[in-house]
Amino acid sequence: MTTPGQDLDVRRTAGAVLGGCTAMVFVGGSAAVSALLVGSPSSTVQALRYALAAAVLAGLARVSRRRVLRPRGREWAWLAGVAVAGLVVFNVALVHGARHAEPAVFGVAVASVPLVLALLGPLLDGRTTGGAVWLAAGLVTAGAVLVVGFGRADAVGVAWAVVVLVCEAAFTLLAVPVLGRLGPWGVSVHTTWMAAAAFGVLGVVTEGPLALNRLGWPELAAGAYLSLGVTALAFVCWYGAVARLGAGRAGLLTGIAPVAAAAVGVALGEPWPGPAVWVGILVVATGLVVGLARPADDALTGATAAPVEVAR
Repeated sequence: MTTPGQDLDVRRTAGAVLGGCTAMVFVGGSAAVSALLVGSPSSTVQALRYALAAAVLAGLARVSRRRVLRPRGREWAWLAGVAVAGLVVFNVALVHGARHAEPAVFGVAVASVPLVLALLGPLLDGRTTGGAVWLAAGLVTAGAVLVVGFGRADAVGVAWAVVVLVCEAAFTLLAVPVLGRLGPWGVSVHTTWMAAAAFGVLGVVTEGPLALNRLGWPELAAGAYLSLGVTALAFVCWYGAVARLGAGRAGLLTGIAPVAAAAVGVALGEPWPGPAVWVGILVVATGLVVGLARPADDALTGATAAPVEVAR
């Protein structure tokens, strides 16, 4: 028989898993939307995207009476690292890498994130990772690779794919030290306005101050979806999952993104997935069950894991 405290813990953990899944569904579905931005002034679009996301997050935090604390000391550096590596450099790498590699190559890079988070996450969030998480990370990575395929790339494309992998992992890992005090909302608000400022400068320098005039309604609509769904909502959900589950276990949920991308592709008229994709989906599901369906192997030893507000 479980105690009320244990029941609450189970509900919060389930909420964190659901939030992480929601974030990855939005991320996976963004591939088709991002195609509408090909040929547009990308830095200007990204500046608008993150500026709108920051404003929406700050407004929702005020309405819901969630305190967005001001960073202090080294927290500024951690947040800047998330914004620069996890948002700015990541998006720049995708744009430039697309000229040298097929999309599947970057899908494989992102699919490798669970293994990186299972290795490095516990070192930052004061947890110890058990063998089940390692096994699950391997399964999720293998399944995700089957879903997205391998693709072709030249040497430059491979280098950009490595940058994408590092930046995708940095998006989670660099946030771990500040999640405890700032929480998912604080991290999301501060990293988005920082990214907006960085892309704003980059856009003016590389695309000109009038680049906004070259955007049509399709591009603005795509940017709005990326801002509200893939950024504002997904960021809070994702960081809530990381705060509750730890980077290692939360990283398993990234395997849902390629599955969601495949589902969106079918919904938009692409061919029905082949046998390899279905096997990959099954392997991803197996990995998630192995890593998440039983009590955590990793126990909190530090103070960086904050209560998850999105699970309430």
